[in-house]
Amino acid sequence: MMNQLNVKINYLYHSGFAIETQDYLLIFDYYKHDIETRKNISEGVISEGDLNTHKTVIVFSSHSHHDHFNPIILDWLSIRDDIHYVLSDDIQLDHPIKNTHFLSKYETLNLNNLFVKAYGSTDLGISFFIQVDGVHIFHAGDLNWWYWWRDTKSNIESAAQWFKDEVAKIDESIDIAFFPVDQRLEHNYSLGGQYFIEKIQPTYFIPMHFGDHYDTTDRFYNEVKASSTRIFKIHQRGQKIQL
Repeated sequence: MMNQLNVKINYLYHSGFAIETQDYLLIFDYYKHDIETRKNISEGVISEGDLNTHKTVIVFSSHSHHDHFNPIILDWLSIRDDIHYVLSDDIQLDHPIKNTHFLSKYETLNLNNLFVKAYGSTDLGISFFIQVDGVHIFHAGDLNWWYWWRDTKSNIESAAQWFKDEVAKIDESIDIAFFPVDQRLEHNYSLGGQYFIEKIQPTYFIPMHFGDHYDTTDRFYNEVKASSTRIFKIHQRGQKIQL
């Protein structure tokens, strides 16, 4: 039986998640802020009410691609001036923002009782390992086996090696992994996730980076469900996972 982690997760959109531990609210790769049609975290957006929590709020963005970083997150300081931002160093801001911490790959950061280590990516930016409230979390950003099957042989081989080399650097025990299962890779969409599970063996695996293609998470679950890692399926924005 798997241990109770006392963690609540809400799927926001694409690679975006809100993770509540005992003392922290962590928000990752938030970008789709359609607050006009959605109310709060349970519908896949972060509202003023969600930020007005007694918990410490830390916001992460793994890189500058528009589907991982939305400058709207910086406006949240007007709601709570104690928010901290942990951003990949490829993200450029128009002006300095207080409580902002830029990381490049393999750098570490301590924020009170929260520890962050940046690992590499196979695209822009970084991936995140976080240790907080006794829980080990990994958010892959765009770290994936980007096997574009129509690519040249040399590019395919380079992408595979790059991915495997980056995964080999991860020497942490991981409770919860958020990792891409991108249907645009067609029949290769699951290679990265399967390899990550095989090598790292996280306790829980939560798919991301699939846009509106929720069926991709069902396909991945069916392919990998025999693993000792518990795989989750995601079917709607705001979906809650309690661990």
